[in-house]
Amino acid sequence: MGGLLAARALSESFERVTVLDRDELPTEPSPRRGVPQGRHPHALLARGREVLDEFFPGLSDELLAAGVPLIDVRSDFHWYADGRLLCPGPSGLFALGVSRPLLEFAVGSRVAALPRVSIVDRCEVTGLTSSPDRRRITGVRMRNRSADAAESVLDADLVVDAAGRGTRSPVWLDELGYARAPEDRVRIDVTYLSRLYRREPHHLGGRLGSTFASYPGQLRSGLVLGQEGERFMVNISAWGGDAVLPTDDAGMAEFAEHLAAPDIAEIIRSADPLSEPVLSRYPASVRRRYEQLDHFPEAYLVTADALCSFNPSYGQGMTVAALEAQLLSRLLHEGGDELWLRFFTASATLLDNPWDIVVGGDLRFPYVEGERTAEMLEMGEYLERYREAAEDDAVLATALLRVINMLDGPERLGAPELQERVLRGAGPARAAVG
Repeated sequence: MGGLLAARALSESFERVTVLDRDELPTEPSPRRGVPQGRHPHALLARGREVLDEFFPGLSDELLAAGVPLIDVRSDFHWYADGRLLCPGPSGLFALGVSRPLLEFAVGSRVAALPRVSIVDRCEVTGLTSSPDRRRITGVRMRNRSADAAESVLDADLVVDAAGRGTRSPVWLDELGYARAPEDRVRIDVTYLSRLYRREPHHLGGRLGSTFASYPGQLRSGLVLGQEGERFMVNISAWGGDAVLPTDDAGMAEFAEHLAAPDIAEIIRSADPLSEPVLSRYPASVRRRYEQLDHFPEAYLVTADALCSFNPSYGQGMTVAALEAQLLSRLLHEGGDELWLRFFTASATLLDNPWDIVVGGDLRFPYVEGERTAEMLEMGEYLERYREAAEDDAVLATALLRVINMLDGPERLGAPELQERVLRGAGPARAAVG
């Protein structure tokens, strides 16, 4: 997704954009080897959907026509924070219950149809080429993954690494004599398992999903999300690295029954499974600080998960990739030299809010290593009271969901009018703000 969105941004400023992908790309929506997380639930947050509809007008309508459910994030979906259900009711915030394979296929089809873009699959990038003084990247070395294919060079005026968590940029830049970017790394060791089930009208009283987030003292989490094709995607997670997730029906249901939300166990016990369980592990969130380097080659950028990879439990990855592509488009239109410096500097500001949300949430768990400042602890105590008050206050609940959906920054939760509502405790439910 990061590469496709970057290609869309680049197509506005370059005569030709070539997207290189290791996989043989499918001719219809389906999981693929190069995107193992595609078999797990994905969240396209409200802000991300806005950006995608700007890049690809009518995309949301196209997905809705394909059977993707439109979900009001409070009335159609239950959020459990610290074991408490956020006040239900209409929010005016809408998400799409779309699977990763369908979303990627729809976006990929739009990108492939752009006259300046070509997509080359079954192609592995093996390294970078540079000017003799190594101050500028001039292209990539590549090899077709068919048998006995020779290595070739693709020249380019700009190379963008959107290779995800498996990025080779640190190694390739080291080979060219550049210092490695400092890394912020927060080890969280999350194990998660997902499975598809048939969705029927009577399930969850007609709602389209529920999420139960982990919190200190509760290292289990769960999610059920309505998707296209009358399906539910069910996910269960264990935090801390030592847990062994069950893959049998009875064991999964027993695991889910330890959650405050009954919805996940209900679906596991009553719905017909449509796939085998898929197990994955995520060791750590990683942020590469290229903006802190004094020297970096011209005509080279790193974006999406290759730049910053988030704990997937927060569902921010695709939205951040969309915002980075939007930023890239703006910087290219502005022109000027040192694109790398302008992009990495502006990306650092863009990443601060989602990174702080993830790290602040993860550092609530005693086993997660990292600095806990007095300011962070004070904010954590306030947010605990906030979540408690949001159980009965629709205004607080919607404000929190706007931050989660990246429509507002985290500082919004500290606004005086919201602090007043928190301090006086949970009030009667009121109409939600838009």
